[in-house]
Amino acid sequence: MIKREEVYKIGRIGKPHGVKGELSFLFEDDVFDRVEAEYLILEIDGILVPFFLEEYRFRNDSVCLVKFCAIDSQQRASELTGSDVYFPRALAEDAEQGPSLAALVGFEIVEARDGSVVGRIAAIDDSTLNLLFELEDGTLIPANDDLITSIDWPQQQITMHIPQGLLEI
Repeated sequence: MIKREEVYKIGRIGKPHGVKGELSFLFEDDVFDRVEAEYLILEIDGILVPFFLEEYRFRNDSVCLVKFCAIDSQQRASELTGSDVYFPRALAEDAEQGPSLAALVGFEIVEARDGSVVGRIAAIDDSTLNLLFELEDGTLIPANDDLITSIDWPQQQITMHIPQGLLEI
């Protein structure tokens, strides 16, 4: 059984494309292409299920058309519409360019000075020049290399020196 902490969300399945089971896939992270993944994981009724890729082709920089093995009709494809798509963290770590920022969602932020858990990353805000970790409680922390002391992938923790007073804002 695939555990939620072993994967991270990379996109969502859109509408069927054509009648042979092809689907549009709206992705936020192209890691599946960078590591030549054999499968993607879809959330179906709350369960994480692997779907093996038959083929895919890019439409633009955020949408590709994907064909899964054993999904061979428009009706079968439409059953997957709206499903969230996940990728295994272990495979993402093997990517040549390293894992993407999206792989850090779900990680805990730990204060380097005292080892206290500050919160869990809910999203990465890259809408400005400075990247920000958005915690589940809405707190924003700069995702600056100078502040990060270590990233523990197996424990899914980022240890940081958080500037004094930042958490009180």
